[in-house]
Amino acid sequence: MLNNLWKFAFGILIVLLLQSCATPRETQTATVPKEGPSISPTIKEEEQHVLKRKVAIARFSNETKYGQGFFYDANDDRLGKQAMDIFSAKLTATGKFIMLERSDLNKLATERELGNLQAENISADYLILGSVTEFGRKTTSEVGVFSRTKTQTAYANVSIRLVDSRTGQIIYSEEGKGEAFTEAGTTLGFGDRAEYDATLNDKVISAAISNVVNNIVENLLEKPWRAYILAEEGGSYFISGGALQGIKAGDEFAVLERGKKVNNPQSGISIELPAKEVGRIRVESVIPGDVTTELSICKKVSGEVPSSDFGNIIVGEIMK
Repeated sequence: MLNNLWKFAFGILIVLLLQSCATPRETQTATVPKEGPSISPTIKEEEQHVLKRKVAIARFSNETKYGQGFFYDANDDRLGKQAMDIFSAKLTATGKFIMLERSDLNKLATERELGNLQAENISADYLILGSVTEFGRKTTSEVGVFSRTKTQTAYANVSIRLVDSRTGQIIYSEEGKGEAFTEAGTTLGFGDRAEYDATLNDKVISAAISNVVNNIVENLLEKPWRAYILAEEGGSYFISGGALQGIKAGDEFAVLERGKKVNNPQSGISIELPAKEVGRIRVESVIPGDVTTELSICKKVSGEVPSSDFGNIIVGEIMK
C-alpha cells in the first residue's frame, strides 16, 4: 500500500515538472502590426490597362553597425544589396512597373542627364532611395527543471523614400519593421540544439520590406505617367515607350508644355510651375523593342503640337 502511494506521488511530481518545462515554438516571421494599406477603387478599375511607370532603385544602404567592422568596404554592402534585391523583386512581381538598373549610377545627377533622352537612354520616372536603419539579433534562454529552450530573434527597420527624378523632390516616405525568431529546446537532454540560424537575416529584411511595399506601390500608381516625343517625321510623332509600358494602338495622350521654373524665396528652392496642355495625340502603332528601344507612332488629334524642340514637352495621361 505504501509502495503504491509513493508511485502515485512520484507520478504527480513528474507531471508537474513536465508542465514547468519550456516548450519550443516553431520558427516564425512577422511584420510589426499596422493598418494594412488598401488599393484605391480607381486603381482597381484600371488594373486591366496600367501604364507602367519606370522606376529605379538608386541605392539601398546599410546605415546600421551590423557587418561594419574595421575593414568594412562600402562597395561590398551585403545587407544593403540584399535589401535592394528583395525590394526590386517585390516591385517587379506586381507587374505594374518597369524596373531599371541604376545601382551603379550617380543618383539624381545622372537621372537628370538621362532625362534629356539623348541617343537611346531612357530615364527613370521615379527613384527609390532606401536604408536599413536598424538591424540586430539577440539570443535568450528559458530554463526549466529538466528542460532548456534557446530563442534566436532578429529585428530590422527599413526606411524608403520615393523621389521624382526630374525635380529631385521627395514625394513620399515610409518606414517598415519586421521581426523573426526561431526556437529549439531539450528535455531531459533530448531534443534539438539551436545552431546559429543565418536565414533569420533574410526573413526579417523581407518582412520589414513587405510591411511597406504595398503603400509604395499605391503611391507610385497615383503619380503621373509620362513619356517623351523623340522625333517628328511626315506628321507622325515618335514617342518613347510601347507595349512593355502598357501602351496600345488607340490610346490618346495629352501633350504638355512644362511650366517655367521659378525660385521660391521662402524655401530658396527652384520649383516648376504646372504644365499646360497644348494638344493631344493618338497612338497608331507600336514598334517592338526592349525597355530602352521600343517606340510608339502617334498622330496629332488636336491642338498645336510642336514639330521640333521637344526638350520642354511631356506626353502624359489625359486627366478625367
